[in-house]
Amino acid sequence: MNHSAQLAGKVCVVTGGAGSIGLASARLFVAEGARVMLADLDADALRQAARELGDEHADFQVTDVCDSVQVRELFERTMQRFGAIDVIFSNAGTVGPIAALADYPEQEFDRVLAVHVRGAFLCCKHGIARMRDGGSVIITSSVVGVRGDPGAYAYITAKHAQVGLMRSVAKEAAARSIRVNTLHPGPVANAFQQRVESSLSEVMQRDAGEFFDQIIPLGRHARPEEVARSVLYLASEQSSFVTGSLLMVDGGMTA
Repeated sequence: MNHSAQLAGKVCVVTGGAGSIGLASARLFVAEGARVMLADLDADALRQAARELGDEHADFQVTDVCDSVQVRELFERTMQRFGAIDVIFSNAGTVGPIAALADYPEQEFDRVLAVHVRGAFLCCKHGIARMRDGGSVIITSSVVGVRGDPGAYAYITAKHAQVGLMRSVAKEAAARSIRVNTLHPGPVANAFQQRVESSLSEVMQRDAGEFFDQIIPLGRHARPEEVARSVLYLASEQSSFVTGSLLMVDGGMTA
């Protein structure tokens, strides 16, 4: 093991681990000496991701982050396989519809909030109890966690709510030197963003991807690997005095 690695000997749990940001972060965690438990809904994608990372470094568990029993089992299985947990990357997410307020489907509103907000809450509730002191919790919010736009009512509300959860948990977890922060990516070049932009393009009557590139000062979407480097910063001792914070990874979009 490379003991100069930033996460040497650490145990990390990544929800949304089969997605682009989750898997890019897991790759970096493993490269920096960590062992990783991946969680997602897609068993085949998880199996493939774990195989890529290597059986000695990674394992996976199909997990619905809205289900308390499944989330608790995820963290218990992680402890059985690798030991006490050092890093929780609560990264599972879903897009939800884009619609006018009067037409917005209430069931979808509840579903999107459940994945993002209840999911992050359950990760904190069950995960922090099984963490070593001095660990790190990272919750993936979004650039829209600090701004509003019409149409994406569930997603934007959920992303704001995660910040309130993070701030509250950070205050309690600080007694054990556990840091809790939110990550706020702007548009990322991945399948998740393509689904968002496909819906938005219809509403806007123009190419949403091009629109975003025009309003991002750095002039482009982020690559998943770039977001992962910010996740590593929050996971590692590089951020040893950072808690209760919002880390913007948005190319200046909110500047």
